[in-house]
Amino acid sequence: MLFMLLAVAVVLIVVATTLLLRRGRGGAPPVRPPAEPKTPDTPVATEPVVEMPAPERAGLRDRLGKTRAALAGYVRDLRGRSRLDDETWDDLEELLILADVGMTAATELVERVRERTVEEKTTEPARALEMLREELVRRLGAGDRRLATREDGPTVWLFVGVNGVGKTTTIAKLAQREIAEGHTVLMAAADTFRAAAGDQLATWAERTGAGIVRSQEGADPGSVVYDAMSSAANKGTDRVLVDTAGRLHTKVNLMEELKKLRRIIDKTPGALREVLLVIDATTGQNGLTQARVFADAVDVTGVVLTKLDGTAKGGIVVAIQGELGLPVKLVGVGESAADLIPFDPDEFADALLT
Repeated sequence: MLFMLLAVAVVLIVVATTLLLRRGRGGAPPVRPPAEPKTPDTPVATEPVVEMPAPERAGLRDRLGKTRAALAGYVRDLRGRSRLDDETWDDLEELLILADVGMTAATELVERVRERTVEEKTTEPARALEMLREELVRRLGAGDRRLATREDGPTVWLFVGVNGVGKTTTIAKLAQREIAEGHTVLMAAADTFRAAAGDQLATWAERTGAGIVRSQEGADPGSVVYDAMSSAANKGTDRVLVDTAGRLHTKVNLMEELKKLRRIIDKTPGALREVLLVIDATTGQNGLTQARVFADAVDVTGVVLTKLDGTAKGGIVVAIQGELGLPVKLVGVGESAADLIPFDPDEFADALLT
């Protein structure tokens, strides 16, 4: 009996297996996993990954947008005229005055261009503008615009100027540049009158990696400069950048103090290489008044003109160099360290007249 039951079970298993195999061949298709989608012959457009080059710093011509905009109408009108006449000469002088070149410099430049047009026997306004550009470059190209240094000891750059012109920021930008070029830098916080001036310079020193010598508020600025010179000599520092208080040019006693600071620096023969007058370009002709007083007080060697990109009166450069014989060595055209650039007469003339 048991044998018969086992035989029946075997038969049932065989029959079931046979039916399943037949269903697989001729019945419903077996379930298969979904196929991967085919790749089309034409590639699907995707956003390319492109390494963008670092943006280049705009040149001086491109950064003087406000000055160029103020003069553009005059320049276009002059170029469009058919001949030179008295009205043309008046408009040319007005263009220069509008740019804040100053009355004296504007008159001299126009007279010189008139003389040249007679010599060349030309009556073309476009050629007169070319001559004016050449005269601007000639005037502004006079003098050495490089920052002077020395090889055998600390180089000292003394920064002077009234409040709010950007002396401390200029020092920070120069420190960053000099350190990037491999020089050691020490900042001297000789502005001990303005609240938190030392803290501001200390912050910049930390950011740039420069050293700093400072004292408490109200201390003698002369002692700060003396300590800075001693520290630079002991440590072999390459650059000493001296920040001074923003002195009003009408204060005789404060000018005398600047002279004192210079005498302290001069005890290290040959150390003082530059006395840089920092002027805010947006102050226009008032900046020229400041320059005269400072030049008489401390023998200024050059000018740093800040915020030149923020004014429509960039011609103050011509007035400063023409009337004082002081070369504009650096100009500020933005907020970053890369925006404190050497002054280029060719680019400046192009910005005014093209």
